[in-house]
Amino acid sequence: MRITKSFGVIAVAIILSTGIARLFPTRSTALEVAYAATVTPNVTVGPQYDTTHVYVAPEDFDRFVASLVATFGGTTSKQGVFTVTPTPSSTMSQLVLTPVGTLSVFGFKTPVPYPFGAERTGYLVIDLDEAIQAARTTGADVLVTSFNDPIGRDAIIQWPGGVNTQLYWHTTTPSYKALQTIPENRVYVSADRVAAFVDSFLAFSHGNVIADDAHAPGVEIGRPSDTYRRIRIQSNFGKLTVLVTDGHLPYPYGHETTGYEVSDLAATLAKAKAAGVQVLVPPYTADQRTSAVVQFPGGYIAEIHSITGKPN
Repeated sequence: MRITKSFGVIAVAIILSTGIARLFPTRSTALEVAYAATVTPNVTVGPQYDTTHVYVAPEDFDRFVASLVATFGGTTSKQGVFTVTPTPSSTMSQLVLTPVGTLSVFGFKTPVPYPFGAERTGYLVIDLDEAIQAARTTGADVLVTSFNDPIGRDAIIQWPGGVNTQLYWHTTTPSYKALQTIPENRVYVSADRVAAFVDSFLAFSHGNVIADDAHAPGVEIGRPSDTYRRIRIQSNFGKLTVLVTDGHLPYPYGHETTGYEVSDLAATLAKAKAAGVQVLVPPYTADQRTSAVVQFPGGYIAEIHSITGKPN
């Protein structure tokens, strides 16, 4: 159901509820208000429990994990070999808990069953059955119905726009330290599907659009002569940045799944290079942050940035 309101009413509502001074009269802002009536249970736990999924070859596994810890600091869980899919498979698996984000690392010793490997992020939820139903209610598809894993249950959903996410529930409630900075899930969506994606994700996550720039600097996607639309969303799942593009993306843009915020980008990149990390995009400044794109041993590509001012 679509509710039509004047932009003036929407603007007042946004100012009162978020205190954001800069307003963007775009469709996603209207969606946040118009679809507030879509009621779903709040199944979020916290951003330190949401993991970026990284698949690497078994021979690269240890080198990749070591490079992550050398770059960002943090600790790891005990490495093991498990079946983490509903059909027979075998993978090395380890959790990397860094101050800037949590990663689940997989090194499959068998072929990876479809559609595993395409999910960008895993979200820990309070109740998996409620989360699956909430996802369906908001327009997401359930690609892999719930199944048991060694420590709980899982499912894979797909948001409108083709973004895959794994949902988790743990038998024993985990307890991780709060993060120093919250990473951003970076999602590339077409203009045709962005409204449906934002609508669905906001209703599921109980989040808010904190910025929507219809003319974001194109240097952020490797096209410095152009502009594009960038939407920033915040929820108890963490930060999510929606990059709305025509798909004409120079490498490596679109391959980075997560953006990590660090206090000193230059110092972080120095640590990364010493650990065998390759800088694919040298540091540049836009939207009051300095950013770079890197590739870790094993092929994982990430954005890393430092805030240089109050971001838009």
